[in-house]
Amino acid sequence: MKKIIFTLVILVAFAKTINAQDIPNPITTATPFLLIAPDARAGGMGDVGVATSPDANSQHWNASKFAFMKSQFSVGVIYTPWLRELTNDVFLGGFSFANRIDDRSAWAASLKYFNLGQIDLTDINGAPEGTEKLNEFSVDGSYSLKLNETYSMGVTLRYIRSDLGIESANSTINPVNTFAVDISGYFQSNEANYGDFNGVWRGGFNISNIGPKVSYTDDGQENYIPTNFKIGGGFDFILDDYNKIGVNLEFNKLLVPTPSVSRDGNGEPPYLQEEASFVSGMFKSFGDAPGGFSEELKEFTWGLGAEYLYDNSFALRAGYFNESDIKGARKYFTIGSGFKFKSTRLDISYLFNASDINNPLENTLRFSLSFDFGEIFEVY
Repeated sequence: MKKIIFTLVILVAFAKTINAQDIPNPITTATPFLLIAPDARAGGMGDVGVATSPDANSQHWNASKFAFMKSQFSVGVIYTPWLRELTNDVFLGGFSFANRIDDRSAWAASLKYFNLGQIDLTDINGAPEGTEKLNEFSVDGSYSLKLNETYSMGVTLRYIRSDLGIESANSTINPVNTFAVDISGYFQSNEANYGDFNGVWRGGFNISNIGPKVSYTDDGQENYIPTNFKIGGGFDFILDDYNKIGVNLEFNKLLVPTPSVSRDGNGEPPYLQEEASFVSGMFKSFGDAPGGFSEELKEFTWGLGAEYLYDNSFALRAGYFNESDIKGARKYFTIGSGFKFKSTRLDISYLFNASDINNPLENTLRFSLSFDFGEIFEVY
């Protein structure tokens, strides 16, 4: 009898654990625009970019890639519509500039501007009371250095400003000004023969937006910025002088404490984030999920992307991105293409939602433009 009772207790506890793990428990942060994939090349490959070949927009994904950049100078311009099915004035835009200093080092700078659109204000009778334009932006600079022939590391310093207050409405939301740092690494093997084709291995990581918590209000309540860990790898199949296929896999995890989940009297789950410094929060984020190890695994998103390149002038891309149902439920397929004429390249991507949760980029085209010029460096 005791064995039966003990077994029942174990089964009930197990059932409660399973139920708790099914409760949506997403991690929210301040300034989430920092995580938006800015360029159409990565956007066409399932939002992967930490281990892909270097390009003008590598600053967001992995600044250490610039040390392997082929051209001496590279300029990138990006435009990403946002919530296009609801409005036409919300977008992410920006530009970047990279300079390969010599065979071993490079520096880069970039700007990302997130325009949240125009808000028309009225009084209780509907009479106009002016307009407000909310925005967020970041400015950053990076330096990357080759430590040997196949491996480089980089560091990025970022200034972040988020202005979400409505001044004419006497809003209690204050602008946020803060700094953050990225630390990254990148591996690119030498070209080797594998029988019928040659190949190049790639790998990379980036710990981005390492910085203090911020507060939008005067009550002392602080929010974490989206400190994020990316790691990935890929392989380029070099079929001949004209045809190349790259395949990449990437994993991401927010290095932010997981909110605790509990049920109040109305059955609603209040979310409480642990009060920890941003440094201790980064380490605790690997073992603080209420659902244990299985929930920790669900906090990893992953993306798979492929790129076919013909004669370094035309590209076709496809990818898939996946996030757990209890952590945001973002799931989508992407396609894209790229066209290069002399030193100019245009990239376009499109997103197909595969989740019950609407994606703000669904049914929109993303564009990015880049220009390469100056001395050409020998990189496989």
